[in-house]
Amino acid sequence: MEKYIDIFKNSYSNYWNYLKYELIDLNHWDNYFYGLIIISIAVWLLEIAFPWRKRQAIFRKDFWLDTFYMFFNFFILNLIILIALSNTVSEFFNDTLKRIGISIGSLQLFDVDDLPKWLGLLVFFLVSDFVQWNTHRLLHRVPLLWNFHKVHHSVKEMGFAAHLRYHWMEPVVYKSLLYIPLAIIGGFDAQDVAIVYFFAIAIGHLNHANLGWDYGILKYVFNNPKMHIWHHAKELPKHVRYGVNFGLTLSLWDYLFKTNYVPHNGRDIELGFSGDETFPKDFLSQELYPLKKK
Repeated sequence: MEKYIDIFKNSYSNYWNYLKYELIDLNHWDNYFYGLIIISIAVWLLEIAFPWRKRQAIFRKDFWLDTFYMFFNFFILNLIILIALSNTVSEFFNDTLKRIGISIGSLQLFDVDDLPKWLGLLVFFLVSDFVQWNTHRLLHRVPLLWNFHKVHHSVKEMGFAAHLRYHWMEPVVYKSLLYIPLAIIGGFDAQDVAIVYFFAIAIGHLNHANLGWDYGILKYVFNNPKMHIWHHAKELPKHVRYGVNFGLTLSLWDYLFKTNYVPHNGRDIELGFSGDETFPKDFLSQELYPLKKK
């Protein structure tokens, strides 16, 4: 137990030092803090220049709430719990496997380092996105998880920062389900992972932005604003009542597994979910909502 406590404590100090490094050192291209800011400003400028919903204000409804969520979830939340929790749980998981005679290395199918860099990154990206697509489906199908996911679906006007409005429990679920698949395909260089990270953030921001784009033929590969707006639709037919268009970065999985749904131009559809009129409007109440909901 003492070992896990030490891992938990060290994770805090290590991440705090890392965060200070991100804020101060501008000499490395894979700076997550400023990378997020640059991508966010770029997509916001696209919204301003090419608005799909022309009557929607530049500072739309909940703009500042979503901006707070964006920085809280990507930086403060990691500092408070996620890094320490994931490091401790992964060590506990590895120790548990060892007790039953299994090493995490024995589960590894191959090492991406043995592949050309571009192929290793592609494998990492596809595996991560597919697992997250399935996890997203679970968030809609399992009532307990849906209560957490409601925070994201409480968005009433779409904009880039809505991408990162989510309850802190969501990344716990995502990271937990991603752990074994990523362990099976081996380790990755941090800078290489940053490439996938920035690409995923950019696509995610664009999906939620006030933009009327579908990327033409590439809509069958990449998620896009015209497709993702239907994921946030308040009213859906009964045969898709658990949700549609679950892709995070890729739309490919939705088309392959028949969860795609774009019946018509969704520019002006109502967003939200049934009963969202009584859903909390402020950050703290939204975070506490799933804990109070039976």
